[in-house]
Amino acid sequence: MRFLLSTIGSRGEAQPVTALAVQLQALGNDVHVVAPPDFEQLVTGNGLKFTPVGPVLRDTKIVKTTPDELRRLAEESVREQFRVMTKTAGDADVLVAGGALQHATRSVAESIGARYVYASFCANTLPSPHHAPPAMLGRVPANGTPDENLAQWERHRQYFVSSRDTLNAERAKLGLAPIDDVRDHIFGDDPWLAADPVLGPWPGPGELIQTGAWLTDDRRPLSADLEAFLNAGEPPIYFGLGSMRGAQDTAREAVDAARKIGKRVVLQRGWAGLELPDDAGDCLSIGEVNQQALFRRTAAIVHHGGAGTTTTAAAAGRPQLVLPHMYDQYYWGAQVERLDIGRASAAVTAEILAEVLELAGQAGKVSAQVRTDGAKVAAERLMSW
Repeated sequence: MRFLLSTIGSRGEAQPVTALAVQLQALGNDVHVVAPPDFEQLVTGNGLKFTPVGPVLRDTKIVKTTPDELRRLAEESVREQFRVMTKTAGDADVLVAGGALQHATRSVAESIGARYVYASFCANTLPSPHHAPPAMLGRVPANGTPDENLAQWERHRQYFVSSRDTLNAERAKLGLAPIDDVRDHIFGDDPWLAADPVLGPWPGPGELIQTGAWLTDDRRPLSADLEAFLNAGEPPIYFGLGSMRGAQDTAREAVDAARKIGKRVVLQRGWAGLELPDDAGDCLSIGEVNQQALFRRTAAIVHHGGAGTTTTAAAAGRPQLVLPHMYDQYYWGAQVERLDIGRASAAVTAEILAEVLELAGQAGKVSAQVRTDGAKVAAERLMSW
């Protein structure tokens, strides 16, 4: 079978899409991945075909934009997605859209008669009366009653309205009828949930396909410097914000808090280019790393709350401190607290780090329940078609 997998998100979406692609290819399929140019090495390094879409995300500046600017950016993104997807789809049998704002994938699938799957990596990005929508444009909705949550989901549709005219113009080029509700069009009739059922269960109504998180089997060795640092003392506290544009003050706060309770720090620079406050030997700065291997050797994990990082930390059996910035990260912080395997906070302090470290026993118990075969489950389900 021929599969085309697409995402326009950051590493938190490109990583699971790649994990699924690896499993599909291992089953003998022809697999092609469309993702932002930042992730070419991630995809091709796993022996997969890759086509870039959109700008280099790491170089994109985060600035306050006007409604007109947001509309222009949405229109440009939709046109670019259609351009790339129509060129790449060929005679694919199945198109899989991984994550939000996949405007072109379903339409292209429709135009070539392929099957379509939309996969969410977090339960609260799919409508339900049992949770509020994810944070959008700085607004963080609070969970309320079922009626209040549904009202928030109705307002959530407004974020998709600005792209409707452009979407329908591109559909017309493919000979397709216009659609009215962009969000529900993207989600499709039967969306999948690629999240761990213990960490992020689907609350209903009804049932959907929940495969478990799509994780790569990362076998990269840790660097010699990191190995030496880990072997030179007690397990450190990991601090990293992934693709978030975290402030340097946050890194300094984390190091100060860890030192106050006698802990060393491994600081991942990430897209924010975080820096250590000094060159003392109790801290180490690192770049890209095998989190699966590193997290098992830490005392606690401080991170931004991305779906993949939260799941990897939980699978490693280490307590976590979530510092949410946007979108689904507030949800993951709440889930970590629900399971009592960590805490969510706006800042890092010695007091909260000490509290998190006390949760190591519970984190170890939950880790045994976390699934690591979600990508394989999803690939086999797709093959059953």
